[in-house]
Amino acid sequence: MKQFQAGLLLPEHTEIFYLDDDGTFPNNEHLPVVKYEHAFQISNPEMGADEIEKVLQENSWHHPWRNGIYDYHHYHSTAHEVLVCYSGDALLQLGGPSGVEVSFKTGDTLILPAGTAHKCIRASSDFQCIGAYPEDQLFDMNYGKTEERSKAMEAIQKLPLPVADPVYGSDGPLVFHWELHMAKRA
Repeated sequence: MKQFQAGLLLPEHTEIFYLDDDGTFPNNEHLPVVKYEHAFQISNPEMGADEIEKVLQENSWHHPWRNGIYDYHHYHSTAHEVLVCYSGDALLQLGGPSGVEVSFKTGDTLILPAGTAHKCIRASSDFQCIGAYPEDQLFDMNYGKTEERSKAMEAIQKLPLPVADPVYGSDGPLVFHWELHMAKRA
C-alpha cells in the first residue's frame, strides 16, 4: 500500500499573502507568500518525509532539513524557502510582529520569498516540517537588526527566481504567481 501521494492542487486550496516591509523586516514587496493546503497526503510521517524530500529535490529545491520552526522572527535574504508540514500542526506568524497568522497543518506547503519574516507561535507536540531552498541558494539568518538591513535588502533584490515550483515542478502555480509579480515590477 502506498504511504504517500502528492495531492492534486485545486485553486481554492492556494492562498496568497502580500506582506509589506514593516521597517524592521523587509518581507518581499515583489513576491507573495504562497500556501498550498493539502499539497501532500501523508499517512505515515517518516515515510512521507522521505517522499516529500524526494519531490523537492526532483524540482530543484535542495539542502532539506527536518525540524520545527523557530519561535522568534527571522528571515533569509540569500534564499527563498519552502516549508512542508509532515506531522502535526502549528500556528505561524508571517511578516513580523504585525504580520498575518497562518495555520500550518500536515500536508500543507508554504513558499516564502526571501525577506519574509516567519516564526512559530505555537505547535502541537508532534509538529514536524521539512524546509528546503532553490538550487544554488544557501540561506543566511537575519533577525530584523538595523545593522543587517542594507546588506539583506541588496541580497534580496539580486536573488533569482527558482527554476521550478517545489511541489508541482516547472509548470507549477508558484512559477505563475512569482513571474506575474516580477513582470509587474519591470
